[in-house]
Amino acid sequence: MTYPIYVYGHPVLRKVARDIERDFPDLDTLIADMFETMYQSEGLGLAAPQIGKSIRLFVIDGKPLGDDYPDMKDFKQAFINPQVMERKGDRVPMNEGCLSIPGIHEEVDRESEVRIQYYDQEWNFHDEVYKGYKARVVLHEYDHLDGVLFTDRLYPLRRRLLRGKLNDIGKGRFEADYRTVLPNGR
Repeated sequence: MTYPIYVYGHPVLRKVARDIERDFPDLDTLIADMFETMYQSEGLGLAAPQIGKSIRLFVIDGKPLGDDYPDMKDFKQAFINPQVMERKGDRVPMNEGCLSIPGIHEEVDRESEVRIQYYDQEWNFHDEVYKGYKARVVLHEYDHLDGVLFTDRLYPLRRRLLRGKLNDIGKGRFEADYRTVLPNGR
């Protein structure tokens, strides 16, 4: 099943998501559906709040970046109840976009290394360090679980300049090649 993507302005994107238990109903199906939704939307990652579910879960598949970033080729993972333990390294600027903010891409500074603890789809515990582009994608998706969007990480002047475009997204004035849910639920 493919879910619609909740876009900028919807309250679910600003909530701090809650942990889930091992017996969460139909978790395997939800994870499969999140991957399918991500592929249909041509994303690299997708967090549960982006499909209207305020739970601590995100998925990543870096294969589309494999030619430019070889270490991303086999980076496919579901992250359940993740917790960032440490962010470090140089803050590196790089262009980012987001399925929940269609049509907007901006330079975002992020740490080049992250240590994260999480459970995978089989509920195996992981404590891993990611660097470079992997760290960036993990941190972007992780932010969604804390109600943070990449535009929140922009310099204040840049955010002010984007205010009109962001408001347009919340009003449905944007183009996307995937189904969406607006802040008013339509």
